[in-house]
This record gives sequence, C-alpha cells and structure tokens, in this order.
Amino acid sequence: MKLTMYQVDAFTEKIFGGNPAAVCPLESWLPAPLMQAIAAENNLAETAFFVRDGDRFEIRWFTPAAEVDLCGHATLASAHVLFHHLGYTKAEIVFRSQSGELRALKKDELIYLDFPAHSPVAAPVEEALIKGLGKTPREVHKGRDYLAVFGEEADIVSIRPDFSELLKLDCLGIIATAPGSACDFVSRFFAPRVGVPEDPVTGSAHTLLIPYWAKRLGKNTLRAVQVSKRRGELFCEFLGARVLIGGRAVTFFQAAVEI
Repeated sequence: MKLTMYQVDAFTEKIFGGNPAAVCPLESWLPAPLMQAIAAENNLAETAFFVRDGDRFEIRWFTPAAEVDLCGHATLASAHVLFHHLGYTKAEIVFRSQSGELRALKKDELIYLDFPAHSPVAAPVEEALIKGLGKTPREVHKGRDYLAVFGEEADIVSIRPDFSELLKLDCLGIIATAPGSACDFVSRFFAPRVGVPEDPVTGSAHTLLIPYWAKRLGKNTLRAVQVSKRRGELFCEFLGARVLIGGRAVTFFQAAVEI
C-alpha cells in the first residue's frame, strides 16, 4: 500500500522553524497500531491522519509513543495540506476529533484554529516541578497540563529541564510561561510522558495559555511566541468558551510511503 505523506512546519513562515508535523490523508482508517507505528517511524512530535466524511474530516494525532486527544500544530499542518495541496477551496475546514469539533479558518496568509478554551485552576508547587524546571515558579495552575508562571522571558529561555523529575508529575505536559519582551507572552512545553521531551510550538498548550493571559493582561487579542530553539509565532484571541490560535505554515516535503 502506498500513502502520500507531507511534512509541514507549523507556526512559522520559513522551513526549519516552527513545529514539524507529518500529515497523512487517508481514504479510510488504518488500524491504530499501524498508525502508531508510522508515527514512531516519523519520530516527530505528532503525525496527523485524517479521513474525509462528507463535508467534514475526521482527524487523529499520534506522538511517537501514544495517541493524543488534541494537537494544534498538526491540525494547522493538516489544514495547510488541504488548502495548499489537496484543492480545498472553502474558507473553513471542520474537523471532528476526540476533543469535539474543531475548525480551521483561512484568513489571508494565516490559518486560525478554533479550539475549546481550558481554564486552569491554581495548584500547589510540587517539588518535582521545581527540580524538573530548575527554578521555582511564581504561580502554578493545572488543567490537562501543568502551567508554571515565571516573572520574565529570560526565565523561560534559560530552563534546562530535568526530564527524570518531570516524569514524576501526573499530567500530559508541562507549560512554562512568562510575559514576553516583544510580545504578550512566551512559553515552552515539555511532554516526556508521551515521548516528546520538548515540543517546539504547541497549539494545544495555548488553550490554557490564552485564557490565563487574557484574564491577567485584560485583553482578548494577544501575540505569543514559543521560545524553543525552532521558535514559533501565534496570533491568539480569547472568545470565552473558545480560543482562536492563528499561524502560518510551510511545506518541507511531500513523499510516497510504502507500508
């Protein structure tokens, strides 16, 4: 069997930046173990698979180690493939996922993801979090992920994570965030539990980050930068129960995969 696969750098306007995702359009679903094996072979933070169902698309995401219930950058990459390679002409794509209905909207050179908002709640500062990040956050909140808030951008850039400590935390991932020096806020994201030590740019993390920073800064439109080595830029809007996460994407390659 031959499959077409794309590798797309998401939340960037140039290759070798942002977050790379593999995108595999399917005519029908493959067995989950096979999709997991493909994701492990790709060895990227996420591989997205989607199947058309009428005027909508079913979408699933796999890290090298596990299926996850939400992924922003691979959804952005999938929308980019549909808009730029597969001839999708409408301005809006509707995806169905384990996290409900998700939408991707094309506006000029940006693609906006319409995702559910998640409001984290205050949580105690665990010793494993302090040791894992190498410093003590000013605040800690928890939703699907831990949200560790620091005082300034330099605190985030200088983190050298201890993954053996972060693995002790009962969560999918750990978000470290602070006010930005040239944007509203910055972040980094670590998810060793699902085989992603550091994710370069994490759309799903912004479902927590946007509500937090919108409330703290008193503004609903924000610009964010994920300050990993590859860096990524996100254009954000808080809509109450939903968030918009906008970004650019660029194709690195298109290939035929034989399985």
